[in-house]
Amino acid sequence: QGLKPIVSTESPALIFGTTSKLASDLPATDSFLGKNKVPDLQKLFQKADGLPVHLKRGVPDKLLYRTTMALTIGGTIYCLVALYMASQPRNQ
Repeated sequence: QGLKPIVSTESPALIFGTTSKLASDLPATDSFLGKNKVPDLQKLFQKADGLPVHLKRGVPDKLLYRTTMALTIGGTIYCLVALYMASQPRNQ
């Protein structure tokens, strides 16, 4: 006779009601991907204009850079003040 199998041979029930699409089921046109922007960005970032890479896109990059620097400097000053206040003895 032999032993009974421990693992069932039936496939388990579906967890989700819908199945996902396989990559082979997608249309070949790939219209949802849009235009490839990599060559344009490569031209922009490789241009020899003397700007660092993190400022090449103009005003939004400058605004983000300056905001980050202001928050960093402000946080450093705040930490130093808090450290100074913590190092002073309390008056009773």
